[in-house]
Amino acid sequence: MAFNVTQKLILDHLVSGNMVVGEEIGIKIDQTLTQDATGTMVMLELEAMGLDQAKTEASAQYVDHNLIQVDSKNPDDHLFLQSASRRFGLYYSRPGNGVSHPVHMQRLAKPGKTLLGSDSHTCANGCMGMLAMGAGGIDVAMAIAGEPFYVKMPKVWGVKLIGKLPDWVSAKDVIFELLRRYDVKGGVGRVIEYYGPGLKNLSAMDRHVIANMGAELGATGTVFPADKEIHRYLKEQDREDDWIELEADKDATYDIHDEINLSELEPLVAMPSSPGNVVSVTEIAGEPIYQSYIGSSANPSFRDLAIAAEIVDGLQVANGVSFDINPTSRQMLTDLVQEGHIAKLIQAGARLHQAGCNGCIGMGQAPATGRNSLRTTPRNFPGRSGTKEDSVFLSSPETAAASALKGVITDPRTLGINYPKVKTPKKPTIDKKLLDEPLSPEEARKVEIQKGPNIASIPEMDHLPDNLELPILLKMGDNISTDEILAGGARVLPYRSNLPEISKFTFEIIDETYYQRGKDSVNHGGHAVVGGFNYGQGSSREHAALAPRYLGLRVALVKDFARIHLQNLVNFGILPVTFVNEADYDKLEQGDILELNNIRSKIEQSNELTITVKGKGHQINVVHNLSERQKDIILMGGLINWVKNRQNNLA
Repeated sequence: MAFNVTQKLILDHLVSGNMVVGEEIGIKIDQTLTQDATGTMVMLELEAMGLDQAKTEASAQYVDHNLIQVDSKNPDDHLFLQSASRRFGLYYSRPGNGVSHPVHMQRLAKPGKTLLGSDSHTCANGCMGMLAMGAGGIDVAMAIAGEPFYVKMPKVWGVKLIGKLPDWVSAKDVIFELLRRYDVKGGVGRVIEYYGPGLKNLSAMDRHVIANMGAELGATGTVFPADKEIHRYLKEQDREDDWIELEADKDATYDIHDEINLSELEPLVAMPSSPGNVVSVTEIAGEPIYQSYIGSSANPSFRDLAIAAEIVDGLQVANGVSFDINPTSRQMLTDLVQEGHIAKLIQAGARLHQAGCNGCIGMGQAPATGRNSLRTTPRNFPGRSGTKEDSVFLSSPETAAASALKGVITDPRTLGINYPKVKTPKKPTIDKKLLDEPLSPEEARKVEIQKGPNIASIPEMDHLPDNLELPILLKMGDNISTDEILAGGARVLPYRSNLPEISKFTFEIIDETYYQRGKDSVNHGGHAVVGGFNYGQGSSREHAALAPRYLGLRVALVKDFARIHLQNLVNFGILPVTFVNEADYDKLEQGDILELNNIRSKIEQSNELTITVKGKGHQINVVHNLSERQKDIILMGGLINWVKNRQNNLA
């Protein structure tokens, strides 16, 4: 039987279930990735589980999100993460080393392996011939402890690439083209696998750009073959021994077929405030900008910053434009300096920032009120930049650099110059000290985990009651992102290890009164929220489930859920249900009281429930799609209770 790359990866790691689309499968995880905005909670969860040593082949903790140290909260957490990494046998990447995804690609990613990360853009390392997926932090903690990762068997979406990218068009425009065609729900329940003759014209880092934003399509993951280009890249990184060839069999088939002719692509831009709102740059050329921002995990390569340097070489950015440069790894920044590209950028008027996520997650570089920001970041959800009513456009580095020069969104093909040819360094920097190596188990057991005053333990959570009477505190529309459920940025992220404090920011972008109303509901049985399609898209942050749960959320009723957020809701004991008849959404209003009776037995016996709207004389039929394992987790009030119960039964 012929297999595609995705099927080979799953088959090689399958520990439970069958490879039948829609059926829950358990997958062995080889590597994990955590970053500091989610990793603090993961380390607390590992400590609560009583873990001695990581049971994966490689687990790495990166500090790349919370880099601004305006007080002691972030540096205290950095010390906590460093000490926890040493205690549990993880690699550790200190502040300034760079963004987790490209650094992991440089130092640890291996073809043929599985990678689970507490960051939704973990899928970026699918560029290396890996099955790389984002998940909630507690799922990653379970993987570090040696447990399988459970996911519904996805469809494999084969995207055949032909042709070659024209001048002024780059890898970002490839993924924009898929988003233009299918929007932010197009990849839900699918792994996107790229193949075809066009691959030979895409570098490993080009593939990273494309794989990274598979998350914006809602995909379970993105997979590229481990071909000669990946061999070249690993050899360049002095890791040739880590390469294995992994390509689709000649007669492999796909559940869904698509094709992109690279030669026919043009520069594209995603308009505010969704990565799926994609248009040709020609449609919005002339729109004024306040900021042009280059970098992030969605354009992390030497080429991405070097091409911008060559475009602005000898010129000046437009008056009033903030031209922000965000290198993505210390190793790559060294090469940019040595090759003279950083000097060209600075001389043109750029502002150079440290290697890290920075403004991509609202950690600095927030745009001015009422002004447009053009960014090479992967997301432009409302408020994500750190400015509440922001206006963020997404583009390629070529378009961002051209626009910085002109002060308006500019088609780079109209600059009237030859397309720069970037030369890669003859001997790229190889920094094997980017990651602190894990200690031996004997040395690790001597480490004392350091906790600052901002770290608070996760409170105990009760089991799901049999009867609920819940007011609807919020009724929301489609595509509500986790940034809107619980914002990131410099104001919020320093409290990621302090649930009572971070919960104060819950849903503030949607309704500033939610926190107090939610808190008031806790002692009265809790509350429900209602939403539309693709609820919980975006970041994998489990705080977007944990904080509402802390404030009394018991049921989320929507038209459909984004994959990672759905599992996060289950992990913290929030019942996720969808409308059987989507028209029933219009019958509900904020303030309505939902009655659910005999829930526990009904969940065990069926996937359909009936909700009565108190005082209105009508009922709403809803459905859950929980596996048997997920049912047990929900009934016990969350994954932590489920793990404790299992440990007690084994004792």
